[in-house]
Formats: sequence, C-alpha cells, structure tokens
Amino acid sequence: MSSSDLDHIFGQIKALMTPYEHGSIKARIDTDTRYELWFEKELVADGRKRNDVYFAGLIIQSKYVGFYYMPVYIEPEMKTFFQPELLKMLKGKSCFHIKKLDGALKLQIAEALEKGYKLYEARGWV
Repeated sequence: MSSSDLDHIFGQIKALMTPYEHGSIKARIDTDTRYELWFEKELVADGRKRNDVYFAGLIIQSKYVGFYYMPVYIEPEMKTFFQPELLKMLKGKSCFHIKKLDGALKLQIAEALEKGYKLYEARGWV
C-alpha cells in the first residue's frame, strides 16, 4: 500500500469527522498523519469526574489507517450495528485497521460517527 493510498483514506475519513468539530468537540491533534477529536467539557464518566472524553481519531500507520472509535469501547453493544465489512477491520476494542475504503465502508464509518455522537449526546457529554 502506497503512502498516497494511505493519505487518500486518511483524507476521506477525516472529511467525515471534521463536521463534528464544533462546540465542546475540539481537534486536539490535526496534522497530515494524525487527527483526534475530544469532547472538552466537565462530565462524569464511569463514576469519575473528567474534563474531557475521547471521541474518535485517525493515524496513518505503515500499512493501514487506524480509525479509533471510542463510542464502541464505552458501549460495546454498538458493535451490533456494524456491517461485516467494517466489523472485520476491528482490531481490539476500538481500533479499525482501514486498508481500503469504498463507498459502502465510507457510509458505515459515517453512520458510526453519527451514532457515537448521539450516544455521547444522550449521556450529556455534548
């Protein structure tokens, strides 16, 4: 996989994520190879007071783009709405290794971001 392929995948997924960057959602890291969105707000998560909570991120690795999606870590049942194409890319609890990005997979990632945002919103984190 070439670096231009990885750059393209990164750019496509980042374009899906940037609309969420508003209000209490901030891009803490925004470089050519890494992008992270955090909710910056005082809140209680898992019984602990926090000043922020991670939402999603991207990082270009040597053979894939890592898409880190924290809502699935917080609410594991969210995996049930993933289609098999996206689910097979899940490595560990919350990291997807994206090596190819077609229209269907891009749509699934967009839906995951929307559902994750709604989950955080329902918890009062937004």
